[in-house]
Amino acid sequence: MKLLLDTHLLLWAANEPERLPAQARAFFDDPDMALLFSAASMCEIVIKNGLGRKDFSVDARLLRRGLLDHGYAELTITSAHAVFVESLPPIHKDPFDRILVAQATVEGITLLTTDRVLGSYPGPIQWV
Repeated sequence: MKLLLDTHLLLWAANEPERLPAQARAFFDDPDMALLFSAASMCEIVIKNGLGRKDFSVDARLLRRGLLDHGYAELTITSAHAVFVESLPPIHKDPFDRILVAQATVEGITLLTTDRVLGSYPGPIQWV
């Protein structure tokens, strides 16, 4: 199974693993689980860190390198993902989260999130 992690789960997995919900840790420990991160998450981290958001204060270059070194696969953003955002109901206003939903849906992979609002989208989304 493939899991696309939302941005907060990525940050917690890399920097604060004690904050990960038990269900997320179980997924991470499963050797048959393929973990992915989105280029959208890297954009979100860079932008929100630049705006001074304390919960995004991380060096995105080091984070990306660490994720790749630990076996995570990177999911790029395609025009199919971007176009799919238009068909999403306006449940969530954050454009980064909306592109994650689109990527998971278009690619047929599960988006793992701790965001209850994001978890209310129809489609392959698992709230933990």
